[in-house]
This record gives sequence, structure tokens and C-alpha cells, in this order.
Amino acid sequence: MAETVNPIKRRRFRGAEQVMSEVHLGCPPGLSGPHISKFTISLPPQVLHIDSVLAKYCLNCTPTSGLMEVSFGLNDLGAESIWRRQGEAVSTQQKIELDEDGDLVVKRRNRQSNRSCCLTIQHNITSSIPNVGLQVWRAELILSDFVLHKIHTSSEFEGIVSLELGAGTGMVGIILARVAKRVFITDHGDEILDNCANNVHLNSEMFNHQASVYVRELNWKNSWPPTMDSESSETQKRFSWTASEVEEVQGASLLLAADVIYSDDLTDAFFNTLERLMSQGSEKVLYLALEKRYNFSLDDLDVVANGYLRFQSYLRDAEECESLEHEPLPRFVGKPIDLTQIPQYVREYNRGNDIEIWQIKYVRRKSQSQTL
Repeated sequence: MAETVNPIKRRRFRGAEQVMSEVHLGCPPGLSGPHISKFTISLPPQVLHIDSVLAKYCLNCTPTSGLMEVSFGLNDLGAESIWRRQGEAVSTQQKIELDEDGDLVVKRRNRQSNRSCCLTIQHNITSSIPNVGLQVWRAELILSDFVLHKIHTSSEFEGIVSLELGAGTGMVGIILARVAKRVFITDHGDEILDNCANNVHLNSEMFNHQASVYVRELNWKNSWPPTMDSESSETQKRFSWTASEVEEVQGASLLLAADVIYSDDLTDAFFNTLERLMSQGSEKVLYLALEKRYNFSLDDLDVVANGYLRFQSYLRDAEECESLEHEPLPRFVGKPIDLTQIPQYVREYNRGNDIEIWQIKYVRRKSQSQTL
């Protein structure tokens, strides 16, 4: 059934309004604290060149001429990697077997278990509106699919520096750390940052051995670069930026964000921060996943996606940006990604019809480009 209402489930919990992501509908009811879920990531049948893909999952080993069977498992104490040793790789010099008619006998193996891994994510099943980053949302999962597809079909994300905005549980950045050089996972609020840091720790064995992952505070309503407040909490100090990290973010090429479009004031703050990030340093591209949430509007007397309309108001086409060279307006050019071309890698969710991914670039004014 097509969704025509706001997909966030709302209920009263201990006197305060709580919301629940549809992703959590199968979780045990009545739990109020952190909950551990394991998300299965499987290589879809349509992903080709499995041999080279599997090699990317192998920690600290080099591909051989044979097949390298690789899988990942996660136990209750943390993450552990399991893979066959190089000496156990399937040899290309295997004994050839023929049937009674002289035809080659092809031995087929069940590779399903070797084509999947698990991600351990700590999250809340419900939360207040300010703490929705403690939950897992569908847009986060589809952006994970997008990143996984890039990892398995191209080298575009290998060795890059990336910044994730409004990271929530940190799932997308954790996946990206499989191939990236530096990943800055950012959000706002002590509880969300602590939870995100815990997820990074739980899944650290999956990272590229040369990767560095940082969990940092980034409040879109504050200035960028961020300033250190002497009255900051201990948690905020723990997740504060250094000058060298700020400089490294200036050189980042990739920005990521999932489910950050749900209120007009936060959307405005998000794009203000985005403009400061993308107008400085190296050229950057943002991939943003969002869910269109429908509510009944008294003004329109209809069910509309107001948050989505506010998001689209910031996007322009390239020609329009050229004509706005001297206008103090945002200069973001966006185009939607065809999701039919992105297979589903994460198994525990239903995409639905209201999820989108946008590629967004910032067109700098000529004066800005000349000063870089």
C-alpha cells in the first residue's frame, strides 16, 4: 500500500511524545534504552565480478590468482573477521574432471554465506524529536546501499576524505571507512555522539586498515569552522575539532547526509552549513538521502510534503546559477539518483516509494573560484 501519511510513528511514552522509525517495527516492544541490532549486508546477484569485490572485504591480505573466500561475523563482544587463508584460496590449477560423455564437470558452490557480512548497530527503538539520531531510519539504509554499490562497482570512494552530516547512528560513515582514508562522522548532542562513537568501536574491525574515523560535534546553527567553548561539557570536549582536522575537512571531496530534511528551520540551518563547507577548499559533492513525509496542511487543505518543498527551494539548475552570479542566493545544483540502478545490499528494510537520493553540487561564484 502506498504511503500517504507521515511514516514516523508517534506515541506517548512516560509523559513525553516519542517517535519511532518504521525500521524498528519488528523490534521488541516496550524497550526504552539502547538496543543492539545486526544488519545483514549481502552482495546482490546483479553485482558482477564477485572475485574482485570479495577481495575488497579481505583485511590485510592481497588477492591471489585464485578465489578468496571472505565473510565477516560479529559476536556479542565486538567485531571479528573470518576469512580463509591465502593457502586455502581456490587454485586455478584444480584437477579437471570430465563426465562420461567427455564434458567438463563444473562444481558449483553455495557462496551465499561468503557474500554477506553483518553490521552491529546500537540504537534506540523510540526517541524524542530532538534525539531522532538515536534511531535507524530508512534513508540511512538506502544511502548505505548507495555507498556499498559505489564501493563494489568503482574506485570512486577509495582513499578519499569524507564528512557525514547528521550521521545519527553512524552507519553510513562506518561502511564508507571500508575504503576511505578519513571519515568524519558528525552530529549534535552528547547522547547521539556517544552512541555513534560506540557503533564505530563495535564495527572497527571492518575498516580499511589505513582508515581514520573521527566522531565530531557539528551543530548546524553554530558557525563553521567551530569554536571551542570553555563551558562545553566533557562529552563536547571529547568530540571537539582540532585545527588540523578542520583543515583536512576543507580538502574533503565527499559529503554525505541521510534523513536531515524534516523541519524547515533545520533545513535552513543545514543548507547554511553546507554553503560554508562547499564554498571553501576543494570541490565537493554531496549525496543526500531523504524521505518525503506527508502531513495534512490546513493552508492547502491537502496532504503535502512541506519539508520536501523547502528542500527543493534550495536547488537550482546550472544555467540559473550562472545568471545569479551577483545575487546573494544559494547556488546548489541537484539531480536525483535513479534508485532502480542501486541494488539493495542491506536486507532488513523495505525501501517504499518515498525515499530519494540527490547528488548536490555547489556552483561557486567566479570571485570565489579566483581566490582559491
